[in-house]
Amino acid sequence: MARLIVASIAATAFGFIMDHIVSTNKLFGGTTPRTMSKEWQDETEKMKNAWPRTAGPPVVLNPLTRQNFIINSRDS
Repeated sequence: MARLIVASIAATAFGFIMDHIVSTNKLFGGTTPRTMSKEWQDETEKMKNAWPRTAGPPVVLNPLTRQNFIINSRDS
């Protein structure tokens, strides 16, 4: 039983290390997409926040964080 536990821990560690080497260190070459930059994330967040919301009363958009978004008309 102990051999199975040790083997499964070793296989998990090996898989994690290989994933890190392949994806983060770019073992097979390639570059990180430009959409993974901080500037791109900031601009995407600005675009999402500026999106006009035309709906009824505020609703829960994300049930995990329970964020309510207050919907105002463009006139006010």
